[in-house]
Order: sequence, then structure tokens, then C-alpha cells
Amino acid sequence: MILAAGLGTRLGRPLPKSQTRLRDGRTIMQQQVDNVRAVLGVDVPITVVVGFKAMVVMEAHPDLLFAYNELFDSTNTSKSLLRALSTSQPGGVLWMNGDVVFDPRVLRTVQPWLERDETFVCVNTAAVGEEEVKYTVDAEGFVRELSKTVTGGLGEAVGINFVSAADKAVLVEELRACADTDYFERGLETAVARGVRVAPVDVSDFDVVEVDFEDDLVRADSIDVDRLRLGPATTGGGTA
Repeated sequence: MILAAGLGTRLGRPLPKSQTRLRDGRTIMQQQVDNVRAVLGVDVPITVVVGFKAMVVMEAHPDLLFAYNELFDSTNTSKSLLRALSTSQPGGVLWMNGDVVFDPRVLRTVQPWLERDETFVCVNTAAVGEEEVKYTVDAEGFVRELSKTVTGGLGEAVGINFVSAADKAVLVEELRACADTDYFERGLETAVARGVRVAPVDVSDFDVVEVDFEDDLVRADSIDVDRLRLGPATTGGGTA
């Protein structure tokens, strides 16, 4: 699942952020789709949650599936993820924010968790930005807190996550209870309070950039694009 319903006002572009072109000519969403298919398989179903200028995204990617968040201008990612999970196929769901540019080796790193169907969030432990979603862990190493207001965060969530088949119903309930303005991390955090175990998977060795501002786009364009073009995988599993 790719969450791409937002207005993207901070970047200041006329199109949805997912349709921003990178240095290699691809849009952010196209490199995401290429990465998923290269690592997880060409037949993995990909659903995009659209809202702002939905037809622009849909026309650019006619081979994908779509879910519509009609309240895109008044709700946050908790409600887009709720729409995504409510329309998903049975099984676990991998999802990412529609503005994330990343090295496909991130997906190779998380494959063991996908194969075991274990809920996780990808994290960067090399930086803890004040405005980023941060996390702490419990005594067993699973996520305890996950929000922008966490004190003493061990790292940042990078916007690539997975919920297992067993945990999905609980997460849907918690997302439904979230305020319209909540990020989806709030739903994960309250699901943790109900006993869901969320593993923080460290992907600090690889480039991952959430493009919110122009300088983020510059950083995203500095990623080695040759490494981002893996050959396509032939098989895959689960739901992306």
C-alpha cells in the first residue's frame, strides 16, 4: 500500500508529491513501484490511497489498484491507512508514505520479517530529528512509544512499515478510533498498548528520504540511482 492522498503543501508543487520527478526522470511513486516489484515480485498487488488530484495519480499508474480518501483535505495519514487496510486482501500489509525515496535494499533487509509475518516499522538510528516520528522500546526490544513527541527517542521512523495478518484487525480498530488529524503512528502506538508487538527494523545503512521540503528533494536526488534500478524479481508474496 502507498499512502498518497495528501495535499503536500510544504513542498509547494502543483501536483501530488508522489508525482514529483527525480533526477533520473522517474516520479517518486514510480521508483517506489519499481523497488517493490524488483524485490518482492512483479505480481505483488499494489494499492495506492489517493485524494488530492486523484486522477493525476491514477492516470500515471493505470496498472495499479486504488482506494479513495475523499476527506484528504481534512484528515491525516491515520485515515488514509484505515482506508487502505479496510480494502486490503487477506494477510499482512506492507505500506509506505507516498513521498519516500529509498534504496530497494531496505526491502531486502525486511524480507525475513515479511516471511515470518511479523509487524514492524523501519527505523533510522543514525538521526533523531526534533520534527520526526521517534520511538522507544520496551525491555524485549519492541516498540513502546511512537510519535513526534517522544522524549529520548532511539531513532526515527522512516515511513515504511508492515502489519501482520494477526495484528491487522486490531490496528484497524485503533485507526478508526484515531482523531482525523492523527498520523497513523498514533494507531500503531495504541495498538501496542493493546499487546501488539512492533519490531523496529534498523535500515540506517541505506538511503531513505521523506520528501517534505525542497532540500529533501535535493537529498533524494543525491541517492545513487544506478543502485535503485534492480532487476525485477519473478516471485513475491503478501500484499504491498
